[in-house]
Amino acid sequence: MNRRLIAIAIPAAALLAAGGTYLYKSKNSKASPFRTAPVERGDITQAVSATGSLNAVTTVQVGSQVSGTIRKIFVDFNSLVKKGQPIAQIDTSLFEASVVQARGGLETAKANLEKAKVTAANSERTLRRNKELLKDGFVAQADVDNAQADYDSAASQVLAAKAQVEQAKGTLSVAETNLGYTTIHSPVNGTVVSRNVDVGQTVAASFQTPTLFTIAQDLTRMQIDTNVDEADIGRTKVGQEAMFTVDAYPEKTFGGKVIQIRNSPIVSQNVVTYDVVVKVNNKDLVLKPGMTANVSILTQTVRDVLKVPNAALRYRPSDERKGEGKAEGRPEGKKVPSGARVYFLGKEGRTQAVPVKLGISDGTFTHLLEGNLKEGDRLVTEEVRANRKPGAGGGPPGLGGFR
Repeated sequence: MNRRLIAIAIPAAALLAAGGTYLYKSKNSKASPFRTAPVERGDITQAVSATGSLNAVTTVQVGSQVSGTIRKIFVDFNSLVKKGQPIAQIDTSLFEASVVQARGGLETAKANLEKAKVTAANSERTLRRNKELLKDGFVAQADVDNAQADYDSAASQVLAAKAQVEQAKGTLSVAETNLGYTTIHSPVNGTVVSRNVDVGQTVAASFQTPTLFTIAQDLTRMQIDTNVDEADIGRTKVGQEAMFTVDAYPEKTFGGKVIQIRNSPIVSQNVVTYDVVVKVNNKDLVLKPGMTANVSILTQTVRDVLKVPNAALRYRPSDERKGEGKAEGRPEGKKVPSGARVYFLGKEGRTQAVPVKLGISDGTFTHLLEGNLKEGDRLVTEEVRANRKPGAGGGPPGLGGFR
């Protein structure tokens, strides 16, 4: 019997000791029911966010003006080329034959011209002789008229032969030009970023010029074509600085500058955006055409100002959110102020609404223009409510009454 009493008394004593400890801790650990953040002093930069793609400032698509079979290719992807450098050649056999044919036609036209000149000279002599004989009565007037007609016809034949010579010269020039087009040259200094043909491939330039190569003029200077929303385009100006990242180098931030805001709207699914061009220095050649850039255009910066955390601007007391019309710790019946405000946590743990006038924001902090606040003041950002049920938490089972 005594042993049973002793066995029961020991657990009860342990429970009482545990309950006493929990009660002590709960009385002496007065955690604040609010999370706070301080008013800080520093710089705030407002930015417009946009996405875009990196492109070379000047990209030239090189095609062929004549049709034929590719015989040689002198460059490949990423090849550095100079202006005028041969980059490909089309089979020249047919074009060389055309040049020979055109030269033969020109020689024929020149021979016909000489023949026409001789005929015209002979007709002129006959006409002159008949005119002299007409004075002495040895020929009739009809003979003179016929000689005049023959001379006029011969003179017109000379003009026609001259025209044929010019036409033959033009045909030869076209043939020689087409022969020159069989060697495709780079129109600019740059880098080959695309090659769309191989040796043996037939190029048809009948209807439109096919694109054989794409050459970026200078990859050390690039640009980003960003799509800026119409709501933000009014704050975007030429000359503003921009920062951007690319997926290839997520840990690195690159810089740029706005050089152009294009007026043509881009409408996609009823959303209107505008192309804002950002110039980028790519002297290290780490950026490549086509990369997606996440751009922040810095529209305004203020330095060494008081700034409040945006979380404090979003906070509202729980009773105010329920529509009770008063903040926690506020005298009964006192109205909650309207407009922008934050809640200051005083020394006694009571919140106090402070009306504020705000400036620009960077998404995390907002510039404090006016308000009865100073650096270091603690602003409420969130209420911490521990909804514990009896028996839950750190207390032992069955001792809910001790809490």
